[in-house]
Amino acid sequence: MCGIAGIFFKTPGSNQVLGRALVDMLDGCQHRGPDSTGFALYEDDVEGLRLRFLVEDDAEGSIARIRAALAEHGATIAKERREGATFVVDVHYDGEIRPFSYAMEHAAKLVSIGTALDIVKDVGTSHDLDATYRIGEIRGSHGIGHVRLATESDVKPESAHPFWATGFADVAIVHNGQITNYWKMRRRLEARGFEFRTDNDSELIAVYVADKLAQGVKLETALEQSVDDLDGTFSFLVSTKDGIGFAKDRLAAKPMVMFEDDGLVAIASEEVSLNRLFPGRPLSTTEPAPGTFRTWSRSI
Repeated sequence: MCGIAGIFFKTPGSNQVLGRALVDMLDGCQHRGPDSTGFALYEDDVEGLRLRFLVEDDAEGSIARIRAALAEHGATIAKERREGATFVVDVHYDGEIRPFSYAMEHAAKLVSIGTALDIVKDVGTSHDLDATYRIGEIRGSHGIGHVRLATESDVKPESAHPFWATGFADVAIVHNGQITNYWKMRRRLEARGFEFRTDNDSELIAVYVADKLAQGVKLETALEQSVDDLDGTFSFLVSTKDGIGFAKDRLAAKPMVMFEDDGLVAIASEEVSLNRLFPGRPLSTTEPAPGTFRTWSRSI
C-alpha cells in the first residue's frame, strides 16, 4: 500500500519547521506503511557535498573504506558523523558527480548525495526515526517522505524509500504504485552507461527524471513526458535542489491529495497527513486529476 508526503515552503524563513512537518505528515499515514520510513530533506547547512552511507554491518571497516575512497577520488572531508545506522560526511569535491558517486557505491551503501539533499531512511516509524536521527530539528526549504509496507523485498534500511537518482546529485523520489515497463526502461538507461543499485522501480523513476534534467529538460516537461513513458499505476513526488513536483498516471488508482496556500504546498496520499499540519482547521484540499503533473520552485 505505502504512503507518500511532501511539503514545499514558498516563504523564506518558514523553513525551520521542515523536519517536524514531515514527521507529523508521515505519522498521519503510517498505517499505510508500518515497516519502514524515510525522508528526503533539503537543508540549509550542507558544507560542500553531503554523502550519507549505510554502515550498520562492519561499521568501522565501512567507514575506513569510505575515507580511503574519498581520498582516492580527491574529495576532502569537511565534516563527518555517525548517526544511527549511517555515516554522514560533507566533502569538498570539484569533479564529475556520476563517476564519483558510482565509485563511492563500491566503498559502501550510499543512501544519497547532494549539495542540499540528505536522505534519512530506516526500519521503524516516523517517530522512531525522529528519536534516532533528530528529524524534527532539521531545517530546510522542502522535502518528501515515504512510509513502506514491504511486499516484494526485505524489511531493512536499504529497501526503504525515498530513493535518490543514482549518479546524480540532489534528486530524490517517493512513489506509490508499480512501473510495469521497468526492465525495458532500465535496459535503455543501462545501455547509455547508467548504473542501478536496486531492482526498485522508484530508483528507475528518479534516474529517468534526473537524466531529463541533465539534458536541459525542465522538471515540468520531464513529468509531462513521464506520464506517457511510464506504464503502470503510479503517483509519485520528485524533489530537486530547487523544488518539488508530482505526476499521476491516467488511471489514477493511487491516491494523492493536495493543499496549497500563500505559504506552502503540501501533498500526501491521504488528507489526514495534511490535517496534521493544521490541527483543528478545515482545509480546502484538491485531488490531482488522472494524468496530471505540476511543479513548484523558488528559482522561477
